[in-house]
Amino acid sequence: MGMIRGGDKRSRQDYAFGVKRLFWFVLDSVGIGGAPDAAQFGDDGSDTLGHIAEWFLSRENRPLVLPNLQRRGLGESYRLVHGRLPSGWSEMPVTEAFAAATEISTGKDTPSGHWEMAGVPARWDWAYFPDTADCFPPELLAHLHLQCGLPGSLGHCHASGTDIIRKLGETSMKTGKPIFYTSADSVFQIAAHEETFGLEQLYRLCEVARAALLDPLVGRVIARPFLGEEGNFIRTGNRKDYAVPPPKPTVLERIKERGFGVTGVGKIGDIFAHIGLTREVKASGHGELWSVTRDVMDDGGLIMTNFVDFDMLYGHRRDPRGYGMALEEWDRQLGLFLDEMDDDDFLLITADHGNDPTWPGTDHTRERVPVLLNGQGSHGIRDSFSDIGATVGNFFGVKMDEGQVIG
Repeated sequence: MGMIRGGDKRSRQDYAFGVKRLFWFVLDSVGIGGAPDAAQFGDDGSDTLGHIAEWFLSRENRPLVLPNLQRRGLGESYRLVHGRLPSGWSEMPVTEAFAAATEISTGKDTPSGHWEMAGVPARWDWAYFPDTADCFPPELLAHLHLQCGLPGSLGHCHASGTDIIRKLGETSMKTGKPIFYTSADSVFQIAAHEETFGLEQLYRLCEVARAALLDPLVGRVIARPFLGEEGNFIRTGNRKDYAVPPPKPTVLERIKERGFGVTGVGKIGDIFAHIGLTREVKASGHGELWSVTRDVMDDGGLIMTNFVDFDMLYGHRRDPRGYGMALEEWDRQLGLFLDEMDDDDFLLITADHGNDPTWPGTDHTRERVPVLLNGQGSHGIRDSFSDIGATVGNFFGVKMDEGQVIG
């Protein structure tokens, strides 16, 4: 079956997985500030959406323009947290329901945010590496070198991925030593050149590291392949995340058990350790993510897409202009997508954490997130991201242990 376009809408029985279709779009890192525990993370005052809007007013001399998101309640979800609209925004009629959500998981990382949204808050303490030189335990490094036949490794510190590849990529290519680095998140990242080191060897190394980092528990091991030569290195779309599985069934698993399709687009499969999905479709870049999402529309059931560029390309790189321009382009694509949906489709738009591009450092920021969904009116500030999962489950006739249905 082809894509559903405006004027070419199929009846519900034409879908492969029953009569329901819910699109769940995660705007990776588009936080709205105001987390009550932000100070515990060093993030008191961080505000991804608000500070980008302020930056555009002061530096571009114009407002950040997101009319489709604003009509669906983005400005009003922000107002729930701050008592006002983002700087430069005017009042606009809101056509759908909105809320804001507060994270209760102990971390501000990607798995914690996604798992809590899917009904499984991460209430345990992840293991983190100290922000010092040589931050990795010597026994871990020795184990990886021995098990994978490595001549050694480089990095061993907190770093921006693009920065450390620029600094150490050439040495890595010449010596055959991969680059190990981390961040404020519970993560162990491995960068290596796809051609000189080899993509399969990189994946194998990550698998060994994943097994070694279960106790104490590190949230993710990430393969960060790159190509090019000194002065012109680029990270490729062959990134691969090795996450531990959620400790109990998420709403994705519950929906799958009910016989509906669950399609993960982009890095959704990696985040959920490939559990609870009937189909995974990899894609890189927002243009491709939109295209693939359209390609799988006819699958029906739950279609969940993570739009990662906000976080990866602009938040971590502290680029407010790029972030804002990406938001405006995403908003334009949303307008087109809305015309392609059927009247009884459900659309949910939210985020997993913040990544304020005006904030010091290069890490995620602890923030509340917007929740934009079908319906009417305000549903207030929710006490947990789990209310999102409860709402998704309710659409498919699934009751979750955590969270309250919104609406």
